[in-house]
Parts: sequence; C-alpha cells; structure tokens
Amino acid sequence: MLDEERRSQTEEVPELQEAQEAADRPEAEKEKSNSAFEWLRCLVGVVLVLVLLFTFVAQTFTVQGPSMQNTLYGGDKLLVVKAELCDIEAGDVVVACQYNAQLSDPIVKRVVAVEGQTVDIDFDTGAVYVDGRPIEEAYIAERTYTSEGTVFPVTLGEGELFLMGDNRNHSTDSRSSMLGVVDERYVVGKAVFLLFPGRTASYLGEYAGTGGRDFSRIGMIE
Repeated sequence: MLDEERRSQTEEVPELQEAQEAADRPEAEKEKSNSAFEWLRCLVGVVLVLVLLFTFVAQTFTVQGPSMQNTLYGGDKLLVVKAELCDIEAGDVVVACQYNAQLSDPIVKRVVAVEGQTVDIDFDTGAVYVDGRPIEEAYIAERTYTSEGTVFPVTLGEGELFLMGDNRNHSTDSRSSMLGVVDERYVVGKAVFLLFPGRTASYLGEYAGTGGRDFSRIGMIE
C-alpha cells in the first residue's frame, strides 16, 4: 500500500511540472512580445528623430577636392547645421552653393570676415589682415601667397562674407574674381561635425587622398 502511494506521488510530480510549465509559457511569450514591441517602438522613434533632424535642422555634405586640407579632405562626410538656425561668424566652416553663374557647385570654405569688415592680404609674407590687424590662423596648411585676381583691400557690404580654403594655395575662393565675396543668403549652413573621414592625401595639391582613413579625425570641426 505504501509503495503504491509513493508510486502515485512520483507520477504526479512530472504532471505538476508540466502543468506549471504550461502555465508559465504564455507569460514568457508575453514578455518576449513586449520586448519586441519596445525594440520596435525605439526603432520607430529613432527613425522619426533622424527624419526631423535632417529635414529641419541639418544635412550631410561630402567634401570635394583639397581646398580645405588639412582640416578636411576630399571624401569627408560632414554634418551641416542649416544656416537659418545658426549665426555665421568669422572662423566658421560653411557650405555655400548657387552663389554665381561661373561657379555653381557647392563649396566648403572658412569664413575669414563678415559684413562691415575689411580684408587685406600681404602676398609677400602670406599674412591676412582683417580691419588692419593680422589674424591668427592655426588651421591653415600654409600661408597665403596666391592672389587669384581680386584687388585688395576689400570691404564687405551688408550680408557679404569673405571665404577662403584652409589649403590657401590650392583653393578657389573669395580671392578669385570668379567667386569674389559671397552673399550669406547662399550659405547652406555651418559644418559642425566630421561624420566619416575620407582618405588622407599624400600632398597638399592632391585632389583625392590615396592613404588610409584616419577615424581619429571624427568629431567637431574647428
């Protein structure tokens, strides 16, 4: 009799375990479903934020050519904050387009001077003067020795910007009569962040780099 009771209890244990597992199974499936839903909701939220960001706040831009070396290289992918959301100041790196009939491709250059300021360049020493004072230019690849045709000094009118590339002697910019000063209404925005590096160039005049990608360059643009 005792053996039969033990046998009965032993048989009941697996049955109880199976019943418990069956009861727990819907709860586990519910947790998985909730987790998947949370991931989906997060993904949709991220996509919406990115759509709003790149519609109303910023856009990306790919650098072409060597004119901004060694700050930026051809192939660099930049995050550009739209002009209407930021104040453009001397020293900023900006993207401009549709600025005149001769040069209509988008360009990325540095703002050297803004409206009301006077720019002069000593092409013998390579020094750049704004309002009669030489400016510090730690970002340039080399000093400014090429004139490109613009007659100096140049005083900027209302809403005008004087732009130059950091690679001064390999840049078509406001020194050139083909470009001249740029109306700030043609500025797309301010380049603030390097998203993905292009290949570094082996010399200052090279159009596209043949070296590797220096991912340590990713970050804020100065």
